[in-house]
Amino acid sequence: MKNVDRWLLPDGVDEVLPGQAQVVEHLRRKLLDLYHNWGYDLVIPPMVEFTESLLSGSGSDLDLMTFRVTDQISGRMMGIRADITPQTARMDAHSLRREGPNRLCYAGTVLHTRPRGPLESRTPISVGVELFGEATLAADIEVIELFLQTLKTSGVNDVHLDLGHVDIFRGLLASADLTSDQETELFELLQRKASGELSQWVDANIGDSQLAGWLNALPGLAGSSELLEKAKAALAGAPAVVTEAIAQLENIIAALENAGVSIYLDLGEMPGYHYHTGVVFAAYVQGYGKALGNGGRYDHVGEAFGRSRPATGFACDLKSLVTQGQGSRDNLGGIFVPASNDPECQRQVTLLRSQGNRVVQGFAGQNVDFNEINCDRQLVKQDGQYVINKLS
Repeated sequence: MKNVDRWLLPDGVDEVLPGQAQVVEHLRRKLLDLYHNWGYDLVIPPMVEFTESLLSGSGSDLDLMTFRVTDQISGRMMGIRADITPQTARMDAHSLRREGPNRLCYAGTVLHTRPRGPLESRTPISVGVELFGEATLAADIEVIELFLQTLKTSGVNDVHLDLGHVDIFRGLLASADLTSDQETELFELLQRKASGELSQWVDANIGDSQLAGWLNALPGLAGSSELLEKAKAALAGAPAVVTEAIAQLENIIAALENAGVSIYLDLGEMPGYHYHTGVVFAAYVQGYGKALGNGGRYDHVGEAFGRSRPATGFACDLKSLVTQGQGSRDNLGGIFVPASNDPECQRQVTLLRSQGNRVVQGFAGQNVDFNEINCDRQLVKQDGQYVINKLS
């Protein structure tokens, strides 16, 4: 290997250098404080777990995103987490076992075998919340409101909130008697909004004319909140679970009336269809090609741990929030202190640091570059007293 290659990082694996790292860490602290104020308890899950628990109830997508290693102690297969949600579900079901609603939050790096999209990082810093043990719509509304507050705290403006509900599609197919392969084909056609291909597929596979009409209508049920009236008409006579899903979306929109975001509904879009069980949501901003964060309800995630509880939550990539938000580096520089054996100088350094100042102590014979060490002031002794002078 050439020496120059030693400095290269794998594709999609990035580092965060001092200026940006300060902004990222500052936002991480603000968000965790925000979640604390809403009653969410911080957890710090391990980076690796046995794959049997790490991938439980998460679907095939997460399985393919997870790096695997062999535990040299037990010989069992372990996974490096690609998502923190299953870990919090394990904590709720086994480690904590709280009886009432359990609010948890987290912030930590995850690792993906491949980027989710072009130019995306394979090492995002995932920050988010999970609410276990509450099945009512009030829990979904709380989580979505906290999701929007997360974006606001991050300085993200002009947010577009996408809302959907997987029970609409799932409810329509409840009596369709499709094979797993047929359901997958139909799902993919809906995600591509291939109306022509969808119509042909429905003609070939769906004998119920009413169901065929409902499925063909789904790609067109996208737009602002007013489309819910159109959806009621287009899906008239659909199973009760579909009607209830539309009603839930109406209630959520009413609750977010003063949230200051534009809401976009897509009743045929179902991210995480095999994972989620109800409302799904994501946030976008103009000019940024991926979601800043997403979430939804996933009531079956705890089944593998022997304690299935209602659950809803969201996650964001902290680094994406920084790049799209208005956060900035603390522009206040530090105080440089030349090397000194004077005990009073050391007392001044200790005092300044205790007051929250950044103090950089020099070494004997050091050639100082004040820009490099981010110092704009210097502690000097004048007339027997230590004072802080501004550096020119």
